[in-house]
Amino acid sequence: MNSKHLDVNGKPFNRNLMVLVLLVGTFCTVLNGTILTTAFPTLMSTFDVSTSSVQWLTTGFLMVNGIMIPVTAWLSTNYSTKILYLTAMSIFLVGTVLAFIAPNFATILIGRLIQAIGVGITMPLMQVIMLSIFPANQRGTAMGLGGLVIGLAPAIGPTLSGWIIDNFSWRDLFGMIIPIVIVVLVAAVFFMHPVIKTRKTKLDVLSLIESTLGFGAILYGFSSVGDDGWGSPIVISTIIIGLVFIVLFGIRQLRMDEPFLELRVFKVKKFSVAAALSSATNMAMVGVEMILPLYLQIVKGMSAFHSGLTLLPGALLIGVMSPITGRAFDKYGPKDLARMGMFLLTAGTIPFLFLTKDTPVLDIVILYMIRMFGISMVMMPTTTDGMNALPFDLMSHGTAVNNTVRQVFSSMGTAILISILTNVTNATKPGKGLLHSAPLQYKDDFFNATLGGYHAAFAVAILFCLIAFGISFMVNNSSKSKSIDMTKDAAAAVKAGDK
Repeated sequence: MNSKHLDVNGKPFNRNLMVLVLLVGTFCTVLNGTILTTAFPTLMSTFDVSTSSVQWLTTGFLMVNGIMIPVTAWLSTNYSTKILYLTAMSIFLVGTVLAFIAPNFATILIGRLIQAIGVGITMPLMQVIMLSIFPANQRGTAMGLGGLVIGLAPAIGPTLSGWIIDNFSWRDLFGMIIPIVIVVLVAAVFFMHPVIKTRKTKLDVLSLIESTLGFGAILYGFSSVGDDGWGSPIVISTIIIGLVFIVLFGIRQLRMDEPFLELRVFKVKKFSVAAALSSATNMAMVGVEMILPLYLQIVKGMSAFHSGLTLLPGALLIGVMSPITGRAFDKYGPKDLARMGMFLLTAGTIPFLFLTKDTPVLDIVILYMIRMFGISMVMMPTTTDGMNALPFDLMSHGTAVNNTVRQVFSSMGTAILISILTNVTNATKPGKGLLHSAPLQYKDDFFNATLGGYHAAFAVAILFCLIAFGISFMVNNSSKSKSIDMTKDAAAAVKAGDK
């Protein structure tokens, strides 16, 4: 395959080298979302901070990341992809260095928030660039490569983190990334090119404020549920405030001739189905990714590192399978992939409903691998199918909308499962009186209550899977001619403001 292509200025570039720079850079940035998970106890001890405080290293990161994703659509319309990528990776490097040298908790938190700004730009930008430099019949393979880093990086984060914490210093979690990011920045100077036509549009400050407050508040609200519960005034108020601002943001975008974020992409049915399916799948995936390590550590008594190691084969499988399922999408279309993938995800989740203390670890490893295999068949193929249905100049908006919706639903799914786990456990645990009168009975009852909490959480995860399985039957294949017609129809629908 000829790797020489022309950028928007008519200059030749090597597509393979550009893709390599994008994938390595995005892997480094996305990895940071989960790399501190097993480092929390060490950081709590080092900086003498509470559990709720240390959680902000992840909560704050995800919030800023989520806020930046819609902004990226406007940035990629107005600024050269090369300049934007170099700027985002430079911001990420500054945050990483700050976290690496942090003398106190406040500094490491600021470093994490600066990192998140870079990640919020690079991840959607990578997807837009991949969709831009590959023709429609190769986009499945291209997005499969993107799925390799977006799926693999956060999945190996906890395992890698546990190994580094056990053998080195917490600072090495950031230190190991710094030289790689410097190499990526140098390579990007030579191999990154502007590949998306830009046009100057006025930044609508009110839209930016509404977007930031709306998505920031709702992500904060859902991420606080695990600690504070659904009845907390903070949780309720922030979710309500977030919803109000998101509604105001949506109304404003639909009334603008040049919207900050083009929400009319939802008028394209194929895109809407893909966004709904990827969001429901993400809820099923991320929620179980959060619950399963807790089960392995609390019920089975495994260390944080070994619980991460148990999930590693599944994480590696999604990395291996993403490019393969991408090629299968290019050849066969999304319909059968989506349905088979959702069947495997659902079938792999149902047995978690029957976990006990004595369930063999090998069974959990195999079930988790089945789930990840199914996810690899659904996520990137259906996302690519939805993006292919949009006109070329709306791909940055489609990517931003899809990623934002997915991020919000991931937070929602995690919040729901964690709260169900906590509430069911608390509702069924024995009273303190039994601890004195029958301590052994208290221990058994408390353990059963804890296990019941996990079973309830997994039952809801199965419900998420079934919802996504139902949505997968709305996915259909399109011939090339139909796909082209659809894109024309999509452009007309978006520009006219109706179907």
